[in-house]
Amino acid sequence: MSTVEPSQAIKTAAIEDSSLLAFYRDMSPPERHTFWACASGWALDGMDFMIYPLVIGTIIALWKVDAGMAGLAGTVTLLSSAIGGWLGGYVADRVGRVRTLQFTILWFSFFSLLCALAQNFDQLLIARAVLGLGFGGEWAAGAVLMGEAIRPQYRGRAVGSVQAGWAVGWGLAVLAQAILFSVLPAESAWRWMFVVGALPALLVFYLRRYVTEPEIAAATRVQQMQTGDQPQLWEIFSGPMLKTTILASLAATGCQGGYYAITFWVPRFLTTERKLSIVSSTGYLSALIIGSFVGYLVGAWLADRIGRRNLFLIFSLGAIAVVLLYTQLPLSNEILWVLGFPLGFFASGYFSGMGAFLTELYPTRLRGSGQGFCYNFGRGIGALFPYLVGALSASTSLANAIALFAVVAYAVFFIAAYALPETRGRVLQAGG
Repeated sequence: MSTVEPSQAIKTAAIEDSSLLAFYRDMSPPERHTFWACASGWALDGMDFMIYPLVIGTIIALWKVDAGMAGLAGTVTLLSSAIGGWLGGYVADRVGRVRTLQFTILWFSFFSLLCALAQNFDQLLIARAVLGLGFGGEWAAGAVLMGEAIRPQYRGRAVGSVQAGWAVGWGLAVLAQAILFSVLPAESAWRWMFVVGALPALLVFYLRRYVTEPEIAAATRVQQMQTGDQPQLWEIFSGPMLKTTILASLAATGCQGGYYAITFWVPRFLTTERKLSIVSSTGYLSALIIGSFVGYLVGAWLADRIGRRNLFLIFSLGAIAVVLLYTQLPLSNEILWVLGFPLGFFASGYFSGMGAFLTELYPTRLRGSGQGFCYNFGRGIGALFPYLVGALSASTSLANAIALFAVVAYAVFFIAAYALPETRGRVLQAGG
């Protein structure tokens, strides 16, 4: 087992041009191919995940499912994605980032199609659970691929800009909902939503033709084969890596728990407590999504400008403030629509720093395993929040339930981020 590089060996690159698009202007063709492949993959990933929260009201009405059980399907998807992300990251360390990315995309696309064919809630629950394995593995492989393919002085902006693809995917899901529920009866429209979720499979053709393995990852695997020193699944819990893994997992738990508590239940909050129809709520969700998209881009810029940790601290506090305003004050629907932008901005923008941050925390031989575990451990614990919010809403308002779990999650995020080191501009090295 290799030892981790000592802290004094860590090198950083100066960030001379901090403008948002500097990374794209200076990209080589292979870097651009990787960028667009990962951005498209993350957009389609976001679209696929957000389809279920958008149809949850229809599922509840058609199959007479209570809110707690409906939230459980979201929880199970995220729990299985935690397992899939850890295993997907480990496989990416062993067989390559690109091959793992292709396989995981095909996996969750296929099971999205099976969701459309479900005949009862139990079948849908199982299909969503198995889908989650590929959903988590796709993020792990794609985030490491992007982190290693981009030069250190641009990593925060490039990886963060890829993260903005999630808002694009979310927007595509809302657009699909508005169209399908306008032209089809609800009994069949929700099924076609999941058919749309199978479209990411088409991205594999682009990956196979244009995207290559990062040189640093390929060189590290060659060293491992020559020495026989393959990474072990549990190695991220040994020696100096243990503290990093614990704190990074807590940070990922806080940031994702807060996000899921908000985004999973806001569509339902708008149609029940705010009495909006599915179609009329589209404008409110659009404000949230636009704010989210802008938040991703601003977060990407700030990740290189002020550092990953400062980004997390500022945005976690902002998210706490806005979610309390959105859910706890007796505001008119017009003001609520305006608040959708800052809610999306603060509840999403910090994700722009997470991919680069986790990439920089681990040595190359453990990067997939470490990044995949921490981020998806956060998904796994954060996965409890959709269920817990739904369950708590049986004894209090949905607004109160959302606020309670979101505030707790963002407080954990703030504390863990404060305890972790700054990694801006860190130079990645082969081996390690």
